[in-house]
Amino acid sequence: MSLLLEPYTLRQLTLPNRIAVSPMCQYSSVDGLANDWHLVHLGSRAIGGAGLVFSEATAVTADGRITAQDLGLWCDEQIAPLQRITRFITAQGSVPGIQLAHAGRKASTYRPWLGKHGSVSVGDGGWVPVGPSKIAFDPEHTAPTELSEGQIQGIIQAFVDAAQRALVAGFKVVEIHAAHGYLLHQFLSPISNQRRDQYGSCFENRIRLTLQVTEAVRAVWPEELPLFVRVSATDWVEDGWNPDETVELARRLKALGVDLIDVSSGGTSVNAEIPTGPGYQTRFAERVRKESGIATGTVGMITEPAQAEHILRTCQADIILLARELLRDPYWPLHADDDLGGQKAIWPAQYQRATHRDQPIHESDLRD
Repeated sequence: MSLLLEPYTLRQLTLPNRIAVSPMCQYSSVDGLANDWHLVHLGSRAIGGAGLVFSEATAVTADGRITAQDLGLWCDEQIAPLQRITRFITAQGSVPGIQLAHAGRKASTYRPWLGKHGSVSVGDGGWVPVGPSKIAFDPEHTAPTELSEGQIQGIIQAFVDAAQRALVAGFKVVEIHAAHGYLLHQFLSPISNQRRDQYGSCFENRIRLTLQVTEAVRAVWPEELPLFVRVSATDWVEDGWNPDETVELARRLKALGVDLIDVSSGGTSVNAEIPTGPGYQTRFAERVRKESGIATGTVGMITEPAQAEHILRTCQADIILLARELLRDPYWPLHADDDLGGQKAIWPAQYQRATHRDQPIHESDLRD
């Protein structure tokens, strides 16, 4: 029996399998509003059999967007377009999830396919980003305005407000984004955080904002629904955020009611040398799982069903998050069931006549 295609329960929510669509930015919104692109992009992965379908990183404030075209949930007008998407995902038997994020010093940039790097100027429609310290990500990015403690409290409230809107919009899982060099990760890492107040310097202070956001969101998120946090296990540079700190942070997050740590890596340092390869981040998820006693998800160059199955069977992680592989093949979960010899996955009725090549041709097929 394949673990990959088995149901998985967190709190009172059961995922139909252990395959999740990792949050993938689409840079296709206007004023933070979801549109037809998001419906088709996310809906097709639900049709393809993924158990949990995460939206892209969804900004909790307008100035927390990576680009001006990011999805957002900072106002009530953004709820209804998302409801359309969550209804469709749910109708396909999948669970809709949302990642709440603030880009911090990496905000106000160009959409990646434009071939431009760095910050968009205010004159060209950008804005001055904010961060824990006045340290730019690289020379092509604008140095952020250092957040005051009062502004930090406002950001905590923005996460809370967005979580409440997410519930109204129909999402069943919320993930707090504290990875990839975005705002919460910027506070965690000594590379980007050189504050000397209660939010900087020592480990206890650097983790404070992530813990406060998590505690505040957990307080308004229903007890029966799970809460995830995505972290970067390492900055991949000397004197940066490291796996030992990640393990201890995970312990603290578990105590606050977090159900799963989504373990990734990198994003804070432009000079990081990351030794990528198949499953290169799974060892971090395994360590967090074993040493913190919390469920983990893993991501990063996982492409084959047998590879994903091995990760689960060797207790390196509890769910598998796929990104690029699901862009290449939205029906990867359905194909995985065939590859692993299972009979769990069911193709949509609309597609079933095309999934078995040995079936006879009927008159209806000739109308295609």
